[in-house]
Amino acid sequence: MARPGRLGVGIIGAGKVGAVLGAALRGAEHAVVGVSAVSEASRERAEILLPGVPVLEIQEIVERSELVLLAVPDDVLGGLVDGLAKLGAWQPGQLVAHTSGRYGVGVLQPVRAAGAIPLALHPAMTFTGMSLDLTRLQDCTFGVTADAAMLPIGQALVMEMGAEPVVIAEADRTIYHAALAHSSNHMATLVAQGSQLLREIGVEQPENMLGPLLRATLENALASGESALTGPVARGDAGTVADHVQALRDHDAAGSGDILPAYIAMARATALRAAKRGLLTDGQFSGIDAALGGPDTSGPGTDGTTSEGN
Repeated sequence: MARPGRLGVGIIGAGKVGAVLGAALRGAEHAVVGVSAVSEASRERAEILLPGVPVLEIQEIVERSELVLLAVPDDVLGGLVDGLAKLGAWQPGQLVAHTSGRYGVGVLQPVRAAGAIPLALHPAMTFTGMSLDLTRLQDCTFGVTADAAMLPIGQALVMEMGAEPVVIAEADRTIYHAALAHSSNHMATLVAQGSQLLREIGVEQPENMLGPLLRATLENALASGESALTGPVARGDAGTVADHVQALRDHDAAGSGDILPAYIAMARATALRAAKRGLLTDGQFSGIDAALGGPDTSGPGTDGTTSEGN
């Protein structure tokens, strides 16, 4: 016997996110009534994660569904929602949730105008599009945005998928998404750059060298914040930083040229945050700034002093 409150769910977009969340909702005993899948990869993913679910046209999915999950790219979302509204597809009382981090429920205004209920449910996780993602959902949080009266619905759906809902205000969605992208996407770039440098000096498996270091760094940073910071910038070791800059300048002169700017930008941000917290003296900050090619007009204080004094 089906549990009370089970919904007929339609998944628009069988990408890495849509297929996994559809499988999670199915695991909570909701009925996935249809999925849209255009590419061969999407069709294969749907077959693996949503076996037996028919691949349908988008409008037919909307017509069949009590909950429509829009798992499409950010730049496609607004046009898709508006286009379906012009076709009269949205139904009064229907739940319509998107998985975009960038948007809240404002992008779903055509849904609201049709009497349907807009929800923004963004998983703060990277997806592989494989079944292991279902396990990862157990440690995942979702940024949830909805009208106050509808927040419990969004929160309940997230919890049914095994994750934790965190309410994000509509006006804060872009900053929320920028925080996640800055932390996650740029970390991947930093790892790729570090791996490249190690590989170029003969380290055959840089992941074996970086893995323990990065895992410990992440765990320490999450547990202790910026007090876990180590390294030459945190020590005010300007000579070492200057050597790094020169070595990377020589390297980038013959390479892609993206590593030195990234090192300078992150080292400067690290020094500025350390100085503002009183971890670097004025002299140490100035030394790091000079080693990075200063002066930097965005320093700790407009008069050359740190904001908290030393």
